[in-house]
Amino acid sequence: MSDQRFIIEMGMGNDQYGQDYTKAAARAIEDAIRHSSIPMFDALGLDHTDMRVQVTIGVQEPDKVDITALTAKLPRGTATVTATFGGLNVTNPDTGNVLVIASAAVEAFLPKQG
Repeated sequence: MSDQRFIIEMGMGNDQYGQDYTKAAARAIEDAIRHSSIPMFDALGLDHTDMRVQVTIGVQEPDKVDITALTAKLPRGTATVTATFGGLNVTNPDTGNVLVIASAAVEAFLPKQG
């Protein structure tokens, strides 16, 4: 049975002082899902556990993202998180501090409905 994507949300998050890619990624995911409400589960009698959630995080150093921690924070469905090259690092020329910016795409899928 193939899945059908029914929602995609995008978000952005940052860590201004700690250069923490996981923190920036978590904020990007929160930004994306904070704008979502999916009333169709109640309206159609669907179970949230039937939903597959696929999250893609873009950061400059994907290997520094704690995928397990991010996956554990997702509130519904069966989730997978992947990190890929993207996002942005911005260096303050006066202090050398690096601002980490992450982008997130949160997609939700359900089995095709008859």
